[in-house]
Amino acid sequence: MGQTLLSWAYCAPQLVAVAAGRSPADLVIRGGTLVNVQSREILPGWEVAVAAGRFAYVGPDASHCIGPRTEVVDAAGRYLIPGLCDGHMHIESGMLTPAEFAAAVIPHGTTTMFTDPHEIANVLGLDGVRMMHDEALMQPVNIFTQMPSCAPSAPGLETTGFEIGPDDVAEAMRWPGIIGLGEMMNYPGVINGSQQMLEEIAATMRAGKVVGGHYATPDRGIPFHAYVAGGPSDDHEGTRESDAIDRVRQGMRSMLRLGSAWYDIESQITAITEKGLDPRNFILCTDDCHSGTLVHDGHMNRALRHAIACGCDPLVALQMATINTATHFGLERELGSIAPGRRADLILTSDLSALPIETVFARGVKVAEGGRLTVACPHYDWPRHARETVRMARPLGAEDFAIRAPEGAAQVRARVIGIVENQAPTRALVADLAVAGGLVEAQGDVAQIALVERHRATGQVVNAFVSGFGYRGRMAMASTVAHDSHHMIVVGTDRAQMALAANRLAEVGGGVTLWRDGAELALVELPIAGLMSDRPAREVADKAQALGAAMAACGCTLNNAYMQHSLLALVVIPELRISDKGLIDVTRFAVTDLFEGAPAPSPDGT
Repeated sequence: MGQTLLSWAYCAPQLVAVAAGRSPADLVIRGGTLVNVQSREILPGWEVAVAAGRFAYVGPDASHCIGPRTEVVDAAGRYLIPGLCDGHMHIESGMLTPAEFAAAVIPHGTTTMFTDPHEIANVLGLDGVRMMHDEALMQPVNIFTQMPSCAPSAPGLETTGFEIGPDDVAEAMRWPGIIGLGEMMNYPGVINGSQQMLEEIAATMRAGKVVGGHYATPDRGIPFHAYVAGGPSDDHEGTRESDAIDRVRQGMRSMLRLGSAWYDIESQITAITEKGLDPRNFILCTDDCHSGTLVHDGHMNRALRHAIACGCDPLVALQMATINTATHFGLERELGSIAPGRRADLILTSDLSALPIETVFARGVKVAEGGRLTVACPHYDWPRHARETVRMARPLGAEDFAIRAPEGAAQVRARVIGIVENQAPTRALVADLAVAGGLVEAQGDVAQIALVERHRATGQVVNAFVSGFGYRGRMAMASTVAHDSHHMIVVGTDRAQMALAANRLAEVGGGVTLWRDGAELALVELPIAGLMSDRPAREVADKAQALGAAMAACGCTLNNAYMQHSLLALVVIPELRISDKGLIDVTRFAVTDLFEGAPAPSPDGT
């Protein structure tokens, strides 16, 4: 395990003594070029001295800090840059526990994460948040937890395993690793003055902590201004240049994300590169990265490289992934820069644009070198109840996925969820579908989608249609990762395959499975809350890669299609979603009919 971090107040006498040359440093790094994100300067020959896991001296000559037991590292002409910070992310999206997520991203240079575990909150409530929080604090890097604000994300439109309320938020604000309130997804609640939402925000404000934002609609009229007045201080849901500009003008930090399936940096970075807005109000984040991306492509280093490739000055981009993030969360004196008193998190890299992550230090300890982790990431002892969360009343059959047409209809006009590649929003489409034997048949690019209740074993199945995956043949894919309520989502072209896939997940305790012609082509087991695995990231990534190959074999060509699948029940992002309440029109925040001109079928398909 890495260096135990002492508070600045505790170790200040030692830091002063080292900087003054009265005591030797634990570590000195020489022979490199320091990148100062405070002043946006490149300082050749500057050296750093570290004591008690913090920077004690940063300047042109640290020789006075070297004693007989000081470890001296030669940077060999490389740049010294701060460890990278992810301003908004969900660990569960990596299919990994906090320990395995940390193990995956440390070699990529991520030394600080601001995480919102609202996925597990929907399944296990405050107890699940506490488990994530506790494992996060065990890691050799900085993992701060935002207390989830919205479980359910849209009250009345979905049913979660547990609910979060103001008392839960107030309690969590006393925990040592809680940095603020997670993204306030219930923006209609804030806009309409919901007492619960405003009480959660007030509890956070009283604790002097940050309220995360989530305003997932293009409307910039009165509702937007009402939402900002409610207290959220950042937002990562922008997809256009105007989104970034409008948020910053209202005093929010605009978070530009590059996740596994969200490519929102390029469309918004022009607010800085072309419009010339102050870059210190912009932050880079990932939001959602699955294990395959982490293992094969990177994490915040990937987002940073992408921002640079989109025309952003490398030093400005680096500020957006370090000091800007730290400042936003009130931690500028703790991390985000290579400066005295800060946590000694830094990276050695030979190129500021290509950004190879060659050596990583966290709290003054070498934690990765050459892409290899050099420290342990301790695991929490996850209890049995966290591993038994897929509850089914009975095995399902093909009949559970039957969609009955209105009496006497030979054809129906159905509302269809339309996938938008590389973006979180969906489109509300319509399609004319044939009826055979009284049942509506999926056809062409229109597949069936079903939500299977899995928290309380009610036996409920809600059926609808989805378009955009491009599936062919007799297949189905099921997942217990279904943001945010995390029931089971099944998408398929054949009702019997849908039943096989759903029953398989009940058998293994959660995860993702894909079936074709009665055979299982891929399985990713996620036994913890049906969301995460405590196996190594590479092992999970290999299974996820096999899942992606199986999806492609069934005709899907979407980039990171699994991420699209997992968001089909996210009833706080327009336009059309599915929940245990039915088909949800997110532009109106209301249940809508499956068929135009006819009542929607009941959850049992009748």
